[in-house]
Amino acid sequence: MLIGVPKEIKNHEYRAGMVPGSVREVIAHGHEVVVETNAGAGIGFSDDDYIAAGAIVLDTAEEVFAKADMIVKVKEPLAEERKRLREGQILFTYLHLAPDMPQTQDLVDSGSVCIAYETVTGKQGGLPLLAPMSEVAGRMSIQAGAQCLEKSRGGLGMLLGGVPGVSPAKCVVIGAGVVGSNAIRMAVGLGARVVVLDRNVDALRRINVEFGSRVETEFSSQESLEKEITSADLVIGGVLIPGAAAPKLVTEEMVKKMKPGAVLVDVAIDQGGCFETSTATTHDAPTFIKHDVVHYCVANMPGAVPRTSTFALNNVTLPFIINIANKGYKEALAKDPHLLNGLNVYKGQVTERSVAENLGFDYVDPKVALDISYDTL
Repeated sequence: MLIGVPKEIKNHEYRAGMVPGSVREVIAHGHEVVVETNAGAGIGFSDDDYIAAGAIVLDTAEEVFAKADMIVKVKEPLAEERKRLREGQILFTYLHLAPDMPQTQDLVDSGSVCIAYETVTGKQGGLPLLAPMSEVAGRMSIQAGAQCLEKSRGGLGMLLGGVPGVSPAKCVVIGAGVVGSNAIRMAVGLGARVVVLDRNVDALRRINVEFGSRVETEFSSQESLEKEITSADLVIGGVLIPGAAAPKLVTEEMVKKMKPGAVLVDVAIDQGGCFETSTATTHDAPTFIKHDVVHYCVANMPGAVPRTSTFALNNVTLPFIINIANKGYKEALAKDPHLLNGLNVYKGQVTERSVAENLGFDYVDPKVALDISYDTL
């Protein structure tokens, strides 16, 4: 199989779909790789590094898309990239389709085979291709939030961890999953007062076992959310429903009741955001103020630390890339139900139920779309 790695073009997106080490592994399995020039520049790799690994470097993204059987990216394809997709071509990347009708429609119209990192499941549960970026984003959310609390950025003018004799900031984390757990670790490490809300009592027990009295756990309800958020200095939104749009847990009325200068960091913005007042921002202009509350809603947070993020992502995507290349997409999907869960769009059909329901498409079971027998799985 010929695998293509175009350069990412989203605002301040420096990650790369494959590092030279991954290219070398794929080529060792008998496949070919073409890489757009400067695709790895943002993570410290030159074209020569990719050539040394065995890749062919091409001058333009058009050439990469035209030649490749499978496109491996990091972020969802932008409109100009979607025009380059062709029928039967495999796209393997983050998609986050549920809140994005234009992208979904373009992928349906392209006839391509679109496998989304964020809905591939793991043998032990969870979302293994999303987890590393959730870890990065969770940790970054505290760094970003701490900076936004500075007065020059519109915040309260508070140091997150306080100092002796001065109380630390109150940090409320919504969601005790991968994002929330990593945000909590950072917030505790910096000395903040931390409260976590979740509706999964087992997740709250896990947080309690790990952090003990350093973190307050509370069952999430409308009443508890409003109580904690309106007294918070920093709120991290880290909720996720796999494949679906994020639930709007924090209403605009709640935001209006928050302290002037408080900060909201919406890590769920890729899936539409979990605050009613959220609107996606970029690393160029990461924040806006609404109802006197600072909102940080960057849709590709891990792109700010691209080297760490790219290696973390390649660690988990590489086995799937090799599997798809070795077997072809149909056999790979047929023999791996966890990879099959990643199939969002197949040759004009929406095969992810949450995406179909959110955007009004007809849902087609991926096994039906691929004509896979249940006995095969």
